[in-house]
Order: sequence, then structure tokens, then C-alpha cells
Amino acid sequence: MSPALGRIPLLDPAPAVAHNRWRPRAFSGEVVPFAITAFREGHDRIGAHLILISPLGDETTHVLAELDPGSDRWGTRIRLDTEGEWAFHFRGFSDDYATWLHNAQIKIPARVDVDVMLALGQQIVTRGAKEQGRPAVEKRLLTTLATALGNRSLTPEKRLEVASGERVRAVLALRPIAELSSVTGDFHLLVERERAGVGSWYEFFPRSEGAVRRADGSWRSGTFATAARRLPAISNMGFDVVYLPPIHPIGRSFRKGPNNTLTAGPHDPGSPWAIGAAEGGHDAIHPDLGTVADFTAFCAVAATHNMEVALDLALQASPDHPWVLEHPEWFTTLPDGSIAHAENPPKKYQDIYPINFDNDPEGIYAEVLGIVRLWISRGIHIFRVDNPHTKPVHFWERLIGEVTSEHPGVIFLAEAFTRPALLRTLAQVGFQQSYTYFTWRNTREDLAEFLTSVTTETADYLRPNFFVNTPDILTEYLQFGGRPAYKIRAALAATTAPTWGMYSGYELIENVARPGAEENLDSEKYEYRPRDYAAAEREGRSLVPYITRLNDLRRTHPALRQLRNLTLHSSDDDSILVYSKHLAAEHADSGQSDTLIVVVNVDPHNIAETVVHLNLTALGLAPGSSFPVTDLLTDATWMWSEHNYVRLDPEVEPVHILRLDGASRG
Repeated sequence: MSPALGRIPLLDPAPAVAHNRWRPRAFSGEVVPFAITAFREGHDRIGAHLILISPLGDETTHVLAELDPGSDRWGTRIRLDTEGEWAFHFRGFSDDYATWLHNAQIKIPARVDVDVMLALGQQIVTRGAKEQGRPAVEKRLLTTLATALGNRSLTPEKRLEVASGERVRAVLALRPIAELSSVTGDFHLLVERERAGVGSWYEFFPRSEGAVRRADGSWRSGTFATAARRLPAISNMGFDVVYLPPIHPIGRSFRKGPNNTLTAGPHDPGSPWAIGAAEGGHDAIHPDLGTVADFTAFCAVAATHNMEVALDLALQASPDHPWVLEHPEWFTTLPDGSIAHAENPPKKYQDIYPINFDNDPEGIYAEVLGIVRLWISRGIHIFRVDNPHTKPVHFWERLIGEVTSEHPGVIFLAEAFTRPALLRTLAQVGFQQSYTYFTWRNTREDLAEFLTSVTTETADYLRPNFFVNTPDILTEYLQFGGRPAYKIRAALAATTAPTWGMYSGYELIENVARPGAEENLDSEKYEYRPRDYAAAEREGRSLVPYITRLNDLRRTHPALRQLRNLTLHSSDDDSILVYSKHLAAEHADSGQSDTLIVVVNVDPHNIAETVVHLNLTALGLAPGSSFPVTDLLTDATWMWSEHNYVRLDPEVEPVHILRLDGASRG
């Protein structure tokens, strides 16, 4: 049975996840909206407070404001910097002074019940001055006000003016005079480290970096040592996380050849996701890449460049994995005695056996927990989880809960391209980040709907990681949109979400697909792909300067490191998407507001000319304001206002990223 309503009903607290079944989450430095629905019968005024208790036990009270007139929804935004478990609750109260002041400001000018109204006001503030716990300075202020309200040598209007002073209102906003009140129970919110919600990811295959083809057609694989040479360039582009596909031994049985062919040649390395061979399984390193010491050295180089290494956690096995012999019960045996291969009909992954989590669940759990602990001991604190939606959700809830209780800084990214309910539930049970369907949202309408959802509806628990491509995903938009499409998608990802990522080759505009597939021709999943990045830069084919600029903007503009601060604006052209990211001064380290307006031509093939329309209030500006803006990609400057002409030629520059430099009243 639900608890009885208090005298002031308090409903629908936020942030919340699935009716408080799971904790909402935030990251350190995130500006979090708190809200409650509060009301009372009749027309008397009420107020609401948020009481926050930090992980250190510090308690603070925050005044809530009604979010929209007549909505009964009260809220505020608070920046949370301390990592750990926060507690919070709400208090609703009858605002006796505000009710009196509202009525007095109507009646006294109209000469209705003047003496009665002033006497009522005097009674209320006298009561407030006698309240236990009220600071002495406030008691003196209220006593002085009570005297003024009863001072007949002053006109009623003068006494009312004294009663409505800013200082009085400020004091009574934090410590109101209230006879009626209600308090909710405690709710909890987990604040995780900043990297759980903010970062730029770069994915690459270590075996390709430094790989050399010999004269006989065989390959000398790249190693952790040769891959480490690539790290300074990745860091210089502004990336924070280097994500490695599986680095374990690869099975030989049913090994896939180039372009996912069923027969591999003698020199084909196979898919890293076909994990396990005679050399070992998920706890081992592919001998071509090096040793555990070599891996540790690779991670150390990444750290010197201020990057973390993320490792793939793919819970599946090749037919050669030690588990197949040691634990055949962990797999599904078919009537003919064979083990079932992984399938996503019509696709079949002959080189992979999926795990059956209903056979020996405790044994499987203990094994996976041990693997995760092992890689944590080797310095890994970020795991990109392959296809988590094909494993039981309660398994992830238990595993992530146990791991993060031991190691609070560990991050799990869900590669969950799946149904909305399942994707969202994986986030609710603990995944700190999630892949999303951003990659396939390309029109203005689809992007507007999608961005609204991830920045509002699911923001209390689901943190999107906007990867623009992966080894498995080369969308038609990228295949046929050319260089403009690559710039558009990178700019969208880098300026809408605090976390975004790309797979190597994107900066070289690798856009040739395998016929009939949304996947690169000669996919790196099945072969070595050493790249000549330096030649591409010399020849002007590279997007490295553009990507570097985007990541630089993310570091210098704190508004881009927030998720919930995106506002959509409008334009007269269906191909022009307009949005802003605004961070108020009170939430910024610098004490100065930060506002960016982004205008994107999402059509990579055609010039767009139109008028864009801005919601100035969302930008922290008064109606009628005009203000200078600077395009941070081209350094062009303009004077903007509520309605503005734009022309975006995708072959020149398909995106404006505009910094709001100041405002004046028009």
C-alpha cells in the first residue's frame, strides 16, 4: 500500500528510475534537475524545498521554484561534484507569509480590509520571530517588520512596501513561516566519476598498428609496442579513452576469412571476437600482441598521454576455447550432439559459441567475475561489453553491482543495439554508458525526437555514448555522403552528448562498403589493416584537424560536457537542425555562463538557405536581445537575434558552432 498523502501532497519525485526500484545516477560535475509535484487545496500559497545530504554527510537546503505557472511542478538544478551515494528528500509547506503578502498587495491598494490585513501580517511575522531554531539575526529582522506593520504613523502603503522588501523575501524563502508541512522519505542518487559520463573514445585494433605483409603473403602482426606508437597521435586529437577490441587468443576452428567468408586462408588472423585457443581464453593475451608485461607497458604509455584504456568484454567462445572442453555444460548442445553456434538469423557466426547462462549460472558467474577482477588488477577500469542484450539482465545487475562495490571507479559500456525496453533496463541495472541508435538517426525529425528522449526522458540513468561508426557499422549516410557526411556526424556526436566515439579509419573517410552490408569492405575484423595516416594528412584527405577542433571545443566549453542542457530550436528548412547547449554561471567553475548554438545542415548533398528561430530564454537572454556570435569552426562573426538567416554549403562547411559572446537589449 502506498503511504498516505501528507497535508501538502508531494508526488512524482525526480530524479527517479522505474518508481525508485533502482537509483538514478549522475557523474561528477553534472548539473542535475530535481523536481517534485506539490500542491494544496484552495488558493493559499505553498513552497517546496529540496534537502540534499552529500556522501560526506553535509546537509544543504535548496529553494524550489514553480517550473511553469500553474503546473504544480517545483524544481531546481544542482551541480553535484562529490562522488558517492547522495540522499535527498523534499519538503512542502504552506507559505503563510507569501499567502498574506499576495492578498495584502491586492486588498490594501483597493482599500479593502486594510487594518485587518496589516494586523494579520503582524501576527504572522511575530510568530515567525518566535520560532525555535531561527537565527537571531532573522528574529530581529522579523521583530522589526512586525513593529513596522503595526506602526500607524506610517501609511498602509509604506508598511506594505517594507513587508515586501527583498531581504525579507530572501530570509523567508529559505526558512518560511509555515503551519502546515509534509516531508517525503529519503531517495538516493549515485554520483560516479566524471569519465562515467564525459569522454571522447577512439577504437583501434592493436594488431593492425605496425603490421607488415611479407613477400610470401604472410603477415607480421602489430604488437602492443608498435600500437603504443599510435597513442600520441590519438591523444593529440583530443581523445580520452582508447578502446581495444578483444586482445585474447583467437580460435582456428571455423575461422572467418576476409569479408566474413567461411574459409580462412593460412595467413588470415580471424575475428578477435572468436575468443579462445590452445594458448588460453579470456584471461590470456594473444601471443602475437605480446605479454602481460607488454600490455601493462602499453597502458602506461596511454596514461602518460592522459588516456585510459578500455577493454572489450565479450562473453562468448570460439570452438577452441578451453571452456568447451572444461565446461561443455556452459553451452547449448543440439540433438545431433553438436554445440549451437551464435546466430542472428539470417546471420550465423560459425566461429563463435554463445554461452547458455541457464546451465550452471553460479559457475559461469564466478568465472566471469574472476575474469573482470583479473583485468582490473592489470589496470583496466573501463569495459566495453559486447552484446549484453543477449545475456540475462539479472546477471549484469549482479555482476556490475558486485564489481563497482569493490571498485567504484569501474565503468561498463553496453554495446546494446536492441529494443528500447531492454536497452533502457540494462542502463537501469548498472551500465554506466550505452550505445544507442544515434548512428541511424539522420533526418532533422528523427534527430530531434531522439535527442529529446536521451537528454530528458532517460537522462536519470542512461548515458549515451554516440559512436559515429564501428567495425560493424558503416551506414548508408556515410557510404554516400562523402566528406560532408563525416563532418556532420562527428559534429553532431561531439556537441550533443558528453561522450562520443569513433573507430579508426573514420578520420580517413573510409566509406567503401561490402556489397549488401552496412560494413566496410575488407573489414578489419577479419584482416590486418595498417593505415598511412601521415600520407592522408599530407594530401589533405584527413579529418584529423576537424576532429581535433571538435575535441578541443569539448574541453574548453563546459556546456558541451553536460547531457541535460540541450534545447532544440527551429528553422524553416527541414534539413536544418538547430540546438543550443547552455550552462548557467552558477553551475560553471569559471563563474561565467557558457552558451553554444549549433546549426547543422543534415543533408550532405545540398546547400541549405533558411531562417532559424531561437528561444532566447533558453539561452539565458531577455526577449528582444541581440548578441554577437563567433563561429568556432571558421572564426566568422555575426550579430544575431531571435530570427537569423543562415546558408550552409556542405562542401564548404555544413555546421555552425556558434559561441554567444554577449548580449544587448534590441
